[in-house]
Order: sequence, then C-alpha cells, then structure tokens
Amino acid sequence: MLSIDEFKSKIGISSRLLGIDPGSKNIGFALCDENKKVATPFKIIKKGKLKNLILEINKIIEENQIKGIIIGNPINMDGSIGKSSELASNFAKILSNNVTIPICMWDERLSTEGSFQITKVLGTNTTNRIAKLDKNAAAFILQGAIDYLSN
Repeated sequence: MLSIDEFKSKIGISSRLLGIDPGSKNIGFALCDENKKVATPFKIIKKGKLKNLILEINKIIEENQIKGIIIGNPINMDGSIGKSSELASNFAKILSNNVTIPICMWDERLSTEGSFQITKVLGTNTTNRIAKLDKNAAAFILQGAIDYLSN
C-alpha cells in the first residue's frame, strides 16, 4: 500500500484513476479524466464473491486505461481505526495482490454524507440519491484525492 505522495510519484502526470467506495453491501466506483480534474460516478456493484469482484475491477482497469486506484478509508471521526476501516484496508491489500497498478487509501470521513448533501442541493429526489449513493460517494472520495494530487 502506498502513501498518497508515493502514489503521486508512481501514476504520472496524465493518468485516469479509479475511485472505490467499499461498502458492506455495495461497492461504488468512480473515474476521473486524464488530467485528474473531475471525478465522475461510474457504477455500483453488489458485493458478492471476491473472485468475481477482482475480475470486474480488472476489466474496468483495462477498458478505461486506469493507472491507479484510490480506495476510501472510513476512519472514525476521532481519527481512530474502526471495523469499517479495517475491512477497507483488508480489501485494499487483497486488491493490491490482484492488480498491477498502484493503490492508495484516502480518508473518506463524511464522504457518504457529503455526496448525499451535494445531490440534495442539486434537487435530486431522495430515492434517486439513495440508489446512486455508493457511486456518488466513490466520486466524492476520488475528487478529494485528485484535488490533493493536483497541489
């Protein structure tokens, strides 16, 4: 697992990234453009067999020329590591053994709430917000990371 600064040195200037929000039921995915300016919600996959998930992620990497992965790390509000953070870290470790591109974890505190509030401001109805929450949270996570990387 790489720190965000190590990750930055490995991905290069022009590279698309994949953001992942590993939830307990669903996994949200987001992509960014080659210039790492805008993160866009991509898709949601129901959590199932790990083998199938790894195959799907590798397919996304290949089809979208992904050069790095940002995985949301749900650290507790007080900065401590809880069960969700441990599960995300374990997922990141397993994924790093099954892909050939750099992986970094990004503090995702309040990403779900943040993405929910943004869609509320945009006037999206509650049912639609909930249905797209995981991929929107992945975009929120990825946007935070690419904003940091651009500085």
